[in-house]
Amino acid sequence: MINGRTRLFGILGNPVAHSLSPALHNAAFKECRINAVYVPLAASDLEAALAGIKAFSFAGVSVTVPHKVAIMPLLDAIDPVAEKIGAVNTLVFKRKADGRLHCTGLNTDWIGANASLAEAIRLSGASALILGAGGAARAVAFGLQEAGVRVLIHNRSEDRGRKLATQLDCPYLTANELHDLRAEILVNATSVGMEPETDAIPLEADLLSNFQVVMDIVYAPVETRLLREAAARGCKTVPGTNMLLYQATAQWRLWLGEEAPVEVMRAALTEGLSRQQE
Repeated sequence: MINGRTRLFGILGNPVAHSLSPALHNAAFKECRINAVYVPLAASDLEAALAGIKAFSFAGVSVTVPHKVAIMPLLDAIDPVAEKIGAVNTLVFKRKADGRLHCTGLNTDWIGANASLAEAIRLSGASALILGAGGAARAVAFGLQEAGVRVLIHNRSEDRGRKLATQLDCPYLTANELHDLRAEILVNATSVGMEPETDAIPLEADLLSNFQVVMDIVYAPVETRLLREAAARGCKTVPGTNMLLYQATAQWRLWLGEEAPVEVMRAALTEGLSRQQE
């Protein structure tokens, strides 16, 4: 029951009505009998939204598109890893001695990506092509480099892709160079293939046989065209739901200081996706 002692959590973005994060976290709160609630926070005025979140004494907030980068200058502190990635997806609030609510930005997207891929392949010593140059691509690339993976970047906008590759000190590949590439891992870190454009694919299907494992961060639909085409060519596939789940369990640890009920959250995610597809 929500009452005066209920701890507040939420997801800040625009739009957020489609987000399955409330389903995951609220199911976990219920399972663990924690008096807390996790709500969607749709906002375009980021500075006003953050002021409101602090005024209502939120304990933790997830940050999603389009605010992962824009929110960084507004925070009291940024975790060194999130600073290096250049994007924040998690806010942790702590009350200071002077009564002020202090907000620290962190990033758990890279943890979710690494955990998802590690279930399919040994990361250390592997090579991975990452499609994209936005906040998600930055997080995935950082995490894989930390795990000992040789990262390569390709992006539809070559200027943005080369800029990210320079920041990561890794190779950038043009569209022509992709035809000769052989790598263990392919990660789609773009929104290509997301509903309603479900027939879109971020890479030529015939090139997918050059990879052993293909991961798509898109989770709606669960099985994107990219994953279907990859499976048809004998690749192991990793859906975006895995990354969503594992980044959420990492947030739970930051907010509550304990391990999350992973299987309860997985079941809530599956049920939420089923309802969205009805």
